[in-house]
Amino acid sequence: MTVERETALDNATSSLPADCSPSGRAGIILTRLDAAYPDARSALNFRNPYELLVAAVLSAQCTDERVNEVTPGLFARYPTINDLAAGDPDELATQIRSLGLYRNKARNLIATAQLIVDRYGGEIPRDRDALMSLPGVGRKVANVILSNAFGLPALAVDRHVFRVSHRLGLAAAATPDGTEAELTTLWPADRWGKAHHLLVRHGREVCTARSPRCDVCTLADVCPARERSP
Repeated sequence: MTVERETALDNATSSLPADCSPSGRAGIILTRLDAAYPDARSALNFRNPYELLVAAVLSAQCTDERVNEVTPGLFARYPTINDLAAGDPDELATQIRSLGLYRNKARNLIATAQLIVDRYGGEIPRDRDALMSLPGVGRKVANVILSNAFGLPALAVDRHVFRVSHRLGLAAAATPDGTEAELTTLWPADRWGKAHHLLVRHGREVCTARSPRCDVCTLADVCPARERSP
């Protein structure tokens, strides 16, 4: 750890909020996570909205690392949305065979590309409802695209965001959509995208599903789950 990062972490953990409610702790939680992971960003590699759309659809029930291994060859074969729209589902399925649910993903991606070409002139829509009307695109993927490709206010709730936010007592809803609704009340809209990346990074590196590393967690003193740990 660099001296600069150690100093940022020390400063971030120097005071506790007087208000221990979710809204009272949300600010210091984000500040500390920002100090711990100043380079937090999407783990998916992409250069434009089209590539992010494809990568995000492929990431369902699959790690981002595995997707990043497949997409360079995929985008070499289908460099544009028009190329993908003209593609063959069986050929595409062969290229993404190493990913889970590859046949369904191949069919969905071809159908999605065709709809975008026919309905939106080949431009990835910047509207959540429009994105969610596309095969293989749910609310989480739509939010990922809106936030990362277009810089629009959106907070995607994946398994890491769901787990970490519940352990921290920031959310209590039983569904990702409900969790999103709760989390978006805690921070300004221009911080939603950053909050997503920080919670994901913390969930991968410290607040893991099994055996969370509470002993090294920068949020241990403001985490209700830590209080219940032995």
